[in-house]
Amino acid sequence: MRKAILHLKKSDPVMRGLIERVGPCRMQYGPAEFSSLAESIVYQQLNGSAAATIFDRVLKLTGRPLTPEGVLKVSDEHLRAAGLSKQKLGYMKDLAAKTHAGELDFSVLSEMSDMEVIERLTQVKGIGVWTAQIFLMFTLKRPDVLPTGDFGIRNAMRIHYKKRKLPKPKEMERIAKAWAPHRTVASWYLWKSLDVKASTAKKVAKKSSGKTVPEKRRFDK
Repeated sequence: MRKAILHLKKSDPVMRGLIERVGPCRMQYGPAEFSSLAESIVYQQLNGSAAATIFDRVLKLTGRPLTPEGVLKVSDEHLRAAGLSKQKLGYMKDLAAKTHAGELDFSVLSEMSDMEVIERLTQVKGIGVWTAQIFLMFTLKRPDVLPTGDFGIRNAMRIHYKKRKLPKPKEMERIAKAWAPHRTVASWYLWKSLDVKASTAKKVAKKSSGKTVPEKRRFDK
């Protein structure tokens, strides 16, 4: 991690400023297994608190640790009652079925290239490139991933690199070229920079009004 931080500070003055404001990098990783990918499905398009509540309900039905067999044994009706949308229920069942049948083997993913992992995971319903990239970053610990489809990353680039509009993938790749081979850590700092900005704005608003400003929740790893 120290090597990545030094490289990013040296290669990009904007990133250096972000690192100094955000502070130490504290990335948290999950196990590269079925449960991590299943959890990411639950978290899609939900804030962290709501997703955590639903996932906990699912675990009470399937048992811990979460396994493909545990998901497949529970009826659709019960999983829907736990809070899974009809769409996410289909995704979860497809992931469980493919894993149970051996079509998706988590034990070999670590031996694959980033692109091979993305190709393999996106064969599952509901698993797009973004979800596969998040899996690469926070479970397989791949060091050079840039999720160009992530709104938070795009918005942070727009703010810190003074763009009038959200940058498109090609422009994002151009900006991030100097970060390689440590774009995963750089992405983490871009995400966290939005938290720092929101926290600063909240403090300013609170000081100006003398009232408590409610915190807005946002899904972030």
